[in-house]
This record gives sequence, structure tokens and C-alpha cells, in this order.
Amino acid sequence: MYKALIGLFSNDLAIDLGTANTLVFARGKGLVCSEPSVVAVKDDPNGRERVLAVGAEAKAMLGRTPGGIRAIRPIKDGVIADFEVTEAMLRYFIQRAHNRSKLVRPRIVVCVPPAITSVEKRAVRESALSAGAREVYLVEEPMAAAIGAGLDVTAPTGNMVVDIGGGTTDVAVISLSGVVTATSIRCGGDKMDDAIIQYVRRKYNVLIGDRTAEEVKMTIGTASPHAKTQQMEVKGRDLVAGIPKVVLATSDEIHEALVEPIGSIVEAVHITLEKTPPELAADIVDRGIVLVGGGSLLNDLDVVLREQTGLPIIRSDDPYTAVVHGAGFALDDMELLRQVSFE
Repeated sequence: MYKALIGLFSNDLAIDLGTANTLVFARGKGLVCSEPSVVAVKDDPNGRERVLAVGAEAKAMLGRTPGGIRAIRPIKDGVIADFEVTEAMLRYFIQRAHNRSKLVRPRIVVCVPPAITSVEKRAVRESALSAGAREVYLVEEPMAAAIGAGLDVTAPTGNMVVDIGGGTTDVAVISLSGVVTATSIRCGGDKMDDAIIQYVRRKYNVLIGDRTAEEVKMTIGTASPHAKTQQMEVKGRDLVAGIPKVVLATSDEIHEALVEPIGSIVEAVHITLEKTPPELAADIVDRGIVLVGGGSLLNDLDVVLREQTGLPIIRSDDPYTAVVHGAGFALDDMELLRQVSFE
């Protein structure tokens, strides 16, 4: 009864703690926050880190900070790399989303990769509790994505989800509120950006930053070699002369740069299909594979996966927010939340 009473005064939250972006869903309000997972810190005279900015403001500082300020991405490959900075970032997002009395702490659902270790689980849980959570539930990202994509995860039928995030790609087959088989690889949007940076460096002797690589990927990046050719000006620093330089990159070149990360994603899908029980594999033939995550927005990625697997590929209506919306729906159904969360 006490918990129920507390719940009346609390805005329960669902958080998709991603490598690239953090999304926060508040029960009764919907998506209330979507910002980059970046924190800008400054070393004070005592040697301690002071948080200057979080989210979009901090991302604008990436690669542009003077000596005493550092822009940090505390989530690496889908898991916490810097505990203290992650806690500060979570506290910022929770306070921004949970604008009621600080005396009433929210119940929080945090989405995590399926391959997370027990040490990493504890780090996520302790970060959320230290940042002001009353209770913390951990839900695997593919499970949350399946719920967000409108799939019936409690039914005895197989649903296959491919969640391409910033740091990881999670492929999972789900049935009866559980993950039957899953493959998680540390390859996602960030690896694609790195591949573009390395390609431009090799071909043009020009060094570009992460933000420029991401812009190139989103504008002319494609997974298919048969896509219509597009061009884009790319600005960076000439590694020979040491001065700013502009080169003209084509979508064919960017496709060439992305061959390896896309191949890794296709291979992860094949590995998961090989491990899938035959009855569930039969369901996937009928129901297809659901694509979610920001990385799935890469042009023609669904076409390439369809060609490589021979299966129907369905891109979620809103792949970028499917995970956090799924966790948000689970907040409204405590029975479902208990079934899909893990200790």
C-alpha cells in the first residue's frame, strides 16, 4: 500500500542508456528527453571533476574543448565505462524528467544489452540508485524494442529483433517473455563513423571528426552497392599540409567504407538464425525480422538484409525510440515488467 501511495506522487521513468544517445520516457507524459550521452567536465584545483554540461550542449563541445575541459562519452560499447560521470549524467536526466518533489523518488526501468555481465548490471543499477531511483528494473534492449515495435512478446511464437545502436548491435529471438537466443556484437553506428574516418584518411589524406563522419553517414551513407550515387563536401584537416581542406565524397565511396561493419551485422543475424530452434525459425519465416535502433536508419540496410537472409525485413515505425517506448509500455504493466526484467 505504501508503494502504491508513493507511486501516485512519482513520475516513473524508462531510460534507454545508449552509447550515442540517452532517451527518457516518463509514465503519463511519453518521451520527455532525447539527448546525446555526452558529459563535459572540468578539473577543479582539488583534482576533482566538475560537470559543466550534459547532452546536446556537451556534444557541441566534442573535439572543440580547451585544455582544462574534456567532453566524455561515459557509455562505451553499450556499457558503463566511467561510473562517476555516468551517475552525474543519469542524475541530470532524472531531475529533468522527474520534476516533482525530490522527496519522492521514481521507479526506473533501464534498458541494457543482452550480453551484459553481472558486474556491468550492478554498475548500471548502482548508478541509477545513486542518481535518485527508488527501484531499478533492468530490461534487455531487444525485449524492450520488441514491445515498442508492437510485438506480442508473451506469446509462444518466435519474434526476431535486430537492434542496431551506437555501440552495439543486439540480435535476439524472443518467445514467452524471454530471450531464447541472442548475439551481441560491439559494432554499431560508432563503428560505421570510425570506418568513414579511416577511409577518408586513407584515400584523401584528410582527417575528419566524429560529428562530420556521422553527418556524412546520415546524408550519403548507404548499405547497398546499387544505390543512386550522391555527392557531399567533406571538411577536415589535410594531414600533409596541416591546413583545412574540403574534399568531395560520393555515396559509392562511403558504401565501400561501410562494407566491414555492415558485414559484421549480417553475420550476427546469420549466427543467431543458426542457433534458433526449428519451431521458432519457422515463425520467423512467416513473421520476418524487425529492425530497430538508430543504426537501422542507414539507407538500404533493410534491402541488404533481405537479400542476405531471404527473409521479410520490417523496419519499426520509429526505430530510434522503439526501445525506450517498449520500456515505457512495460511501466504501465507491472506483471509484464516483472516477466521481462532480470536481476
